[in-house]
Amino acid sequence: MVYKDFQDIKLSALGFGAMRLPVTGEEMDAPIDEARAEEMVAYAMEHGVNYYDTAYGYHEGQSEIVMGRILGRYPRDSYYLATKFPGYDLSNMDKVEAIFEEQLKKCQTEYFDFYLFHNVYEKNIDLYLDPQYGIMDYLLKQKAAGRIKHLGFSAHGRYDTIRRFLEEYGEYMEFCQIQLNYVDWKLQDAKAKVELLEEYKIPIWVMEPLRGGKLAELSEEDTASLKAVRPEEPVPAWAFRFLQSLPGVTMVLSGMSNMEQIKANILTYEEDKPLNEAEMKVLLETADRMMNILPCTACRYCTAHCPKGLDIPTLLSLYNETRYTNGLITHMAVDALAEEKRPQNCIGCKSCEAVCPQQIEIAGAMRDFTEKLQEEVGL
Repeated sequence: MVYKDFQDIKLSALGFGAMRLPVTGEEMDAPIDEARAEEMVAYAMEHGVNYYDTAYGYHEGQSEIVMGRILGRYPRDSYYLATKFPGYDLSNMDKVEAIFEEQLKKCQTEYFDFYLFHNVYEKNIDLYLDPQYGIMDYLLKQKAAGRIKHLGFSAHGRYDTIRRFLEEYGEYMEFCQIQLNYVDWKLQDAKAKVELLEEYKIPIWVMEPLRGGKLAELSEEDTASLKAVRPEEPVPAWAFRFLQSLPGVTMVLSGMSNMEQIKANILTYEEDKPLNEAEMKVLLETADRMMNILPCTACRYCTAHCPKGLDIPTLLSLYNETRYTNGLITHMAVDALAEEKRPQNCIGCKSCEAVCPQQIEIAGAMRDFTEKLQEEVGL
């Protein structure tokens, strides 16, 4: 197992994510198959994985309970446990103390090694920063008392939102967890987020390295391109080798659902094999082919000509996400917009198209975006 230095401890470079544990039925909301989960944790422990990540809302609230029972069978100093304050649900903002105490009981522990503000994004940033809820004050008190060893945050928000959070709380943040993979490097501008965190000297934790499994299996053409430069490397391993090539990455979390996945990922992390310049070029070219995105350069000529005052570059960026896959970030970001700024407010006048240097059919994109959102979440 590859290990990374974090302050005065060594963390396994691969972390065990407990968001997609095996279940007893076909649906993800089925009960957790605790016996299979226990086997997976045992295998991970035996092969050097020492970081286990859960959260208040995972598996309808059962992940913390199951992971607490399973990990409770091991010496407490043999692993590092992470969980999060569930601010993705705005109704929780005034419940930080009650929820934290509940989490300790659910996880059967007296302290958390790592604790995060969960999912900083456009809709909850104001509440996270609002002193009336006392969230930061309370968590810092728990850290001073030794009940939180390291404090950080996860973020599905856009660059400006993450920067705003760091401007307020950056001095207290010891690590940050973002969605990072070779597709989102450009699609969600993860590259800029990485550079922002490097600016603040904050170590990076990675979620969705395989983008929910989307990068575990590629087309024949894309697979052939990768095999041509690294014949021995399995397709899923390319996602991890990409992350091993980024100096700021300390922890990579994988939400593994079966023994096959955990064995394959642990095998990959037996060694550190970052990509060379030529290999990186091939991988990012593969990502470009996969995305098929609209070529908006955010020149903003269009915004001055929109009678509805829509932020068209931002909407097109979010639309590109839906063209590739139905993304969580897309839905959250649109939901955080004022009603009058959402894509359905486009009147199809095409004034924007008349000045678009890329000749993008913006009105048609807005119609399609609206339909996709309505199909998925009724926005």
